[in-house]
Amino acid sequence: MSGPRGGLGAARRPDARRQTPDAQARAARAVNRCHAARVRLFSSEGDVVELPPGHRFPMAKYERVRAELSRELPALVHEAPRASWDDLSLAHDAAYLGAVRDGTLPAAEVRRLGLPWSEALVARSRRSTGGTLAALAWALEHGAAGHLAGGTHHAFRDRGEGFCVFNDLATAALVARRDHGVRRLAVVDLDVHQGNGTAALLRGDPGVFTLSLHGAKNYPFQKEVSSLDVELPDGCEDADYLRALDGALEAVAAHRPELILYQAGVDALAGDRLGRLALTHEGLRRRDARVFELTARLGVPLVVTLGGGYGRDIEATIAAHNNVYRGLVERLG
Repeated sequence: MSGPRGGLGAARRPDARRQTPDAQARAARAVNRCHAARVRLFSSEGDVVELPPGHRFPMAKYERVRAELSRELPALVHEAPRASWDDLSLAHDAAYLGAVRDGTLPAAEVRRLGLPWSEALVARSRRSTGGTLAALAWALEHGAAGHLAGGTHHAFRDRGEGFCVFNDLATAALVARRDHGVRRLAVVDLDVHQGNGTAALLRGDPGVFTLSLHGAKNYPFQKEVSSLDVELPDGCEDADYLRALDGALEAVAAHRPELILYQAGVDALAGDRLGRLALTHEGLRRRDARVFELTARLGVPLVVTLGGGYGRDIEATIAAHNNVYRGLVERLG
C-alpha cells in the first residue's frame, strides 16, 4: 500500500539551518537535567573502517556523534558487542554471510554495496548490528535505548547495497521474536530512502508492521513493498512532512505493537547531498517527538538507530543526529 506520491505539494527549498551555539547549549543543559535512568546509548566505535580518500560515505560522523554525546552524557554511552554469526543468520543466508566473512563477494556485489571489502568492514558491520541488538535487550528491560550507528535498512537476505552490509533492523526484529517472546512489533523508518531491505526481509509476517516515509524519486529506484509506504515529493518541508507522518503513525498504532524499532535517519534535512527534502532542525525534532510520544502512549519499548545523513555541511548532519538522542533521553529517560 502506498501513500500519496505528489499530492503534498512542492514548495521552495529553504537554506539548510545550523543550530546556534546558544541553542546547542540549551539542548545540552536540558538533557543533563534528566537523570535518564531508563535510557542507554550504545556505540559501535570499537571497530573503525578507514575508507579511501574522497569516499562519499561520511564514516567520521559516527565518532563525532559518540564523542559529543559521551561528553554530555558520560554515564549513558556504552560500547556495543559484535553480533554473532548465528544472530546474523536469522536475516541473511549462509552463502552471503560466508562471502562477506571470507572476502569472496563478486566485484559487482561490492560495487552495489558501495564500500570496499576489508576485514575491518566485516568487524564493523557485525558491531553495527550488535549495537542494535544490545539496544534491543536494554529497551525490553528498561523501556528505551539508542544505537549511535545502525539503521542499515538496504541489506537483503542475499546481498548488501547502499552502504549496508547486514540489516540490523530485521535482525533485531527476528531476535526479538526468537529470544524475547515479542509477537507484534513495528519498524518506523523515517530515513529519506525507502527501507527496501527491511521491507523485503520482513514482508509476509503478520506480526510485523513496516512503515517507510521516504522520497518518492530517491534511491532505491526500484522500491519494495512495506506494510505502509508514504512517498514524499522533492522539496517537501516541515508542515507537509509532519502531516503525512501523523497519519502514518496512527497506522502504526493500529497494529498494536509490543515494540517499536525506529530508523531515525536525518537525511531529510535541507542541504543533505542525498536527501532532496527540505526539513529544518526543528522539523526533525518534531518528527522525533511524535515517535517518542507514540511510544509513550502505547507503553512499549523503543529502539532508536542512527540511519542516514550526508549533509553538504557535515556539522549540520552531526547536530541533527545528536538531537535525536538528546530528545530520546529528555522525553523517555
